Amino acid sequence: MRFDVPEIPAGAAALRAELRAFLAEAGRDWTPAVRARSWMGFDRAFSREVGARGWIGMVWPREYGGQARSGLERAVVLEEMLAAGAPVGAHWIADRQSGPLLLRLGREEQKRRLLPAIARGELAFCIGLSEPEAGSDLAALRTRAERVRGGWKLNGRKIWTTFAHLSDYMIALVRTSPPPEGGSRHLGLSQFLVDLRASGISIRPIRDLLGEESFNEVTFDEVLLPEEALLGREGAGWAQATSELAFERSGPDRILSSFPALAEGMDALRDAPGAAPVLGRLVARLATLRQMSLSLAAMLERGEDPAREAALLKDLGNSFEQALPEALRGLLDPEEMPPGLRALLDDLVQLSPTFSLRGGTREILRGIIARDLGLR
Repeated sequence: MRFDVPEIPAGAAALRAELRAFLAEAGRDWTPAVRARSWMGFDRAFSREVGARGWIGMVWPREYGGQARSGLERAVVLEEMLAAGAPVGAHWIADRQSGPLLLRLGREEQKRRLLPAIARGELAFCIGLSEPEAGSDLAALRTRAERVRGGWKLNGRKIWTTFAHLSDYMIALVRTSPPPEGGSRHLGLSQFLVDLRASGISIRPIRDLLGEESFNEVTFDEVLLPEEALLGREGAGWAQATSELAFERSGPDRILSSFPALAEGMDALRDAPGAAPVLGRLVARLATLRQMSLSLAAMLERGEDPAREAALLKDLGNSFEQALPEALRGLLDPEEMPPGLRALLDDLVQLSPTFSLRGGTREILRGIIARDLGLR
């Protein structure tokens, strides 16, 4: 397992300065609650502003609305957005994994219609994987798509689907044929592009500890999909879906979810008793994780599939993100903290348990690592 540190492109410093100036202006009125949510904050107007500056789909070919820039330049954009606590949720999933999947497997008409709209910040996507009876054991999913005249008929349920109630499309993993007797349950699964405005779809938000509704249960009742809704090859859905996970698990969103609190805490808590070693350890861990994330960005740009390395980064990153709020809270009595920092930490303490659930639980990630290392 290697994490070679890549060379940052020459134009990265200018890009970073441009981003910081934009975010300073755009974020003047962001509250601590907005900044604590960052990529879980959904703001279509902000996403359109980001798209207008060419910062969504920026590595895609120009013919599909991209800027043909490098993956490491894209990493600069992601880092700055997360560091500022920007509400990027309306374009985050499409930029991170749905767009690249469409670019690789979509029909030409779909690519020309959907990718430029994603790059403009106009389309939001969600990912349909988990089901009520198939969470960690995803191959046990029961949602089915059956061939009918002119297309497919979809029935079943998805759960914990982030932003389904606000999104335009879902990319769903469903069963299209039973697995062969005695064969792998991973066979017979396919991916579909589902227009969430289609008849027969109902979406029920699930309220979380903060009283918010970012997760959803989505029910498909005799939903008719056109033939072209099938993404990639029929029956190849498992391999296609798992290939996306390197994109989902390798980015700075797996290490920077709590960063706005660390940035504020560096100023507010530096003189607190015992603060120096605590803050120093946090910064050192973050620096190491950042180098790992940049290494993965370079691997993806080279066309590699660093699934094992991405699983390791997400596991280590989630542990860091979840430990950070409590580490800062332990440095100063809450009543003595600046109100902005205290509000950030209060929200993050309630949000942080979800960090090791979204994108694969800690147990699943460690199973992937152990299996690839030959330990199970």
